[in-house]
Amino acid sequence: MADKAAIVIGAGDALGGAVARRFAREGYAAVIVRRHADQLEPLAQSIRDAGGEAHPFGVDARKEEEMVGLFDRVEAEIAPVEVCVFNIGANVNFPIAETTARVFFKVWEMACFAGFLAGREAAKRMTPRGRGTVIFTGATASVRGREGFAAFASAKHGLRATAQSMARELGPKGVHVAHTI
Repeated sequence: MADKAAIVIGAGDALGGAVARRFAREGYAAVIVRRHADQLEPLAQSIRDAGGEAHPFGVDARKEEEMVGLFDRVEAEIAPVEVCVFNIGANVNFPIAETTARVFFKVWEMACFAGFLAGREAAKRMTPRGRGTVIFTGATASVRGREGFAAFASAKHGLRATAQSMARELGPKGVHVAHTI
């Protein structure tokens, strides 16, 4: 079992993958998460090829039971979660008159609700230890909406507000929370 784990939810080919590789270089067990585990193998192999430790998980971050199970399994089988990075994007462009309720809800569910689940589960494990870091990646839409991006901007605004509330609550308990753009 490793000493510490960094969970990267939304470990794709760009930012999420780079973040996972960086934590692995710093000695963390990189727990890389996407909805479809088969898409993670190239990233996992690149981390291993560089001498790091990688654990790919196929998890739908919008499903509470899957997120709870992910954190439970990492803590039991890999290492204590020291860092959680939530990096799901859900960037879609739809004119407001063409944005269906289904699209709006799914974007919110991926970019905001799933972030809440990740942050909550990380906090449950980190707070008793009095340490840890939770990082939420945002976008310009986190602070400024734009035409065609009502669903995305509202979700990213919500994620930012969640991060701010968590930071104020958890900071005094030793858990650092950041929202980055």
